[in-house]
Amino acid sequence: MWSGESAFPALLREAEAFVRGPGEEYAAEIERTRAVPARLWEDLRERGFLRLAAPVEYGGHGVPFSRYLEVLELISMSHASVRMIVHVCNGVWRSMDRFATDEQRKEFVLPQIAGDIRVAFTLTEPDAGTGADLRASVTRQGDTYFLSGRKHLITFGVSCDYWLLFARLEGTAGKEGTVALLVERGAPGVTVEAMPDTMGVRGTDHARLTFDRTPVPVANRLGEEGQGLEVALGGFLTPSRIAVATTCVGLARRAQELAAEHARERHTFGKPLAARQAIAFALAENAADIEAARQLTLYAARRWEDGDERAGTLSSMAKLTAVDMLTRVTDKALQVHGGIGYWESSPIERVYRDARAQRFEEGTNEIQKTVIARDVLRAGN
Repeated sequence: MWSGESAFPALLREAEAFVRGPGEEYAAEIERTRAVPARLWEDLRERGFLRLAAPVEYGGHGVPFSRYLEVLELISMSHASVRMIVHVCNGVWRSMDRFATDEQRKEFVLPQIAGDIRVAFTLTEPDAGTGADLRASVTRQGDTYFLSGRKHLITFGVSCDYWLLFARLEGTAGKEGTVALLVERGAPGVTVEAMPDTMGVRGTDHARLTFDRTPVPVANRLGEEGQGLEVALGGFLTPSRIAVATTCVGLARRAQELAAEHARERHTFGKPLAARQAIAFALAENAADIEAARQLTLYAARRWEDGDERAGTLSSMAKLTAVDMLTRVTDKALQVHGGIGYWESSPIERVYRDARAQRFEEGTNEIQKTVIARDVLRAGN
């Protein structure tokens, strides 16, 4: 694990060895059972992959964010559920930590980093956009909030210990009155419904949640009333969008690898596909596309590390560019495989399905364009 820059090559080798060894076995099992085995969580925890980006003083490995992304790129060549576990666990602590009191840090942040508890980021609702129009609401009585409303598409929302949930004080509108709450998984008045039937990213344990006057201690609120969206977006969204862009690069890298391998091995009319100019050019375009997205993503990461005020815009640029790149690369990679690539027995089939989900994570392409356009027009560029 990370113990300074000199140890980084060894960390990359360790991550790649996992992806190409145990990671492939886990991938086959997840696709077969549509569930993440409990031992995968424990395996990732023991290897230290769930606390790579957290500070050393918190029990993490202190890998700098831009360096962590290089590891995440490798992990993202594995099954989507594997990279989702690593991505979420290395990011959700950051959203909590900015607003946590010392007591909350001990109770929630440090145990989450250690892997002793699982915290699911719980923002998306079935009947509202993801942002200032939140409809889940709370009323306060003394030291307790009573939560009512619905959430859905919540990653690891079934198997978590707490939901880091965003709602609003009843009667408020916009960002005013929003709150960030840590809601215990076993709290009364909660209905949890699994949402397993996804096109891709199988096994990731998404949930549909309904709250009916669920009691939540006021002590479990992060930040002040009115800071809910600041908790959700300010400390989490920018680095998370950059991380999702990185996962696009990793998955595209895997698609390209599979396509190149197939092009070398598959022969038609006495020649390998790789000898066909159309195939070679498609792979060349993919290589350039992947590298361009990688460099923009790493640039955005470094700007965020440096506190650049445009880091938010750059994160949207990186995510938009990487997602579009992934769409092109996986489409060409599947085309290189021909008809056989459309069958579930072919590894490219799963990669192709998993790739489509990236266009929804941390905001759709349309949301990213809105963020970028706002910056462009404000700057007069």
